[in-house]
Amino acid sequence: MNNIDYLLASRHTKLFPLIATLVMTEFNTATLISFSSLGYLASYWALAMPFIFLFGLLFYTVTVAKKWKEFNGISVAQFFAVRYGRRLELIVAVVLFLAMLGFSSVYVKSLALLFLPLFKLNPWGLSAILVITILFLTIRGGLRSIITLDMFSFAFVIIFFPLLVYHSYRLPTHAILPDLNLLQMQKLLPLKFVISLIILTMFSYIIAPWYGQKIVSANSPKTAYFAALIAAIVIFILYGLGILACIILRSKGVSLDNRELGLPYLIYNALPSSLQKISYIILFFIAASTLTGVWNAMVTLLVGSILKTKSQKVSTSKVCMLICAVAAYIIANTFIDNILNKMILFNIPIVAFSFALLAGFYWKGASLTGAYLSIIVGIMWGCFCYFHFNENGLYTWYWAIYGVPLIFMTGFLGSSLESV
Repeated sequence: MNNIDYLLASRHTKLFPLIATLVMTEFNTATLISFSSLGYLASYWALAMPFIFLFGLLFYTVTVAKKWKEFNGISVAQFFAVRYGRRLELIVAVVLFLAMLGFSSVYVKSLALLFLPLFKLNPWGLSAILVITILFLTIRGGLRSIITLDMFSFAFVIIFFPLLVYHSYRLPTHAILPDLNLLQMQKLLPLKFVISLIILTMFSYIIAPWYGQKIVSANSPKTAYFAALIAAIVIFILYGLGILACIILRSKGVSLDNRELGLPYLIYNALPSSLQKISYIILFFIAASTLTGVWNAMVTLLVGSILKTKSQKVSTSKVCMLICAVAAYIIANTFIDNILNKMILFNIPIVAFSFALLAGFYWKGASLTGAYLSIIVGIMWGCFCYFHFNENGLYTWYWAIYGVPLIFMTGFLGSSLESV
């Protein structure tokens, strides 16, 4: 086995395995916990949240799914080397690597939160056990092992979440809570927040290394396109079911100190004991699927774009994956607090690359100057919105509504000036 086999499954993945691995790459415990908690907070209006991924991933399908497969590189950053040069490739690879380190840390944290009610261990100790177990399952076989794990997880998830909703309905009513009207729901979960996340997801996922790597593993551009299309719909439904379960929990009058514990509460109290044990296994595999996918994509960036190693030894990739896992474990237990907010924050540099990527695929006039200017403006604007408006000031709205047009205008202007 060489690195292409280990990191890209020899680029021979068929339709169903690709659908399963794309779904399980995106359907993760961090987003599941945070989205479901909004169902507990804002009732039925929270069902607007899955549209973030429906529109975001459909945009991915239409714009770049076939393009990434036709490019067929070892990492998404490699495209920037071909289109703009080695220096920009290195910048993109380092920034994406750091962003994914943040994402994987969030995933480790969310997995530990799910298992705390079951094991009641110290978070450091519990997350260490979980990370070691995940590495043991996948580090040997690389992407092939990950896809096998994803297919297994996919089958269980499709069955489990309808059952979770059914048993949520069967919970006894604890108290009668006053119904929220739409205006009250939208005050708790603003429409601007939902719209901004739809836009940000559209322009961040097109360069997502964990998605691009799986797309490149497809056996053809047609397989890549249809797998991405079907995965978008399945992910939309699965997140909707998780939110619906917590909406029902709220309607039963259950009081929670932390709304992010809604899903763990349902597993622990709504499901029959036989399903409880199975559910923890399923949630473990959901998290393992996402984590290993992200770690594997981080390794492709290290091996293919940052270190540019010419070694075909799989041992190099395995050591890199181990380093990624240890770093995520440490950050998860020292830095991550609010899961959803941190996940959004780590997207700032990724959105900034959107012009350079789309223009690189579709516009021959895109230049290195335009790419640099758009990236600098995108990162500066995203950071400015975060620190000026902050999380309570709905910074994502200003970041998305003004930032995305600003990124593209700057990129077009820089490229046009260079061509004069």
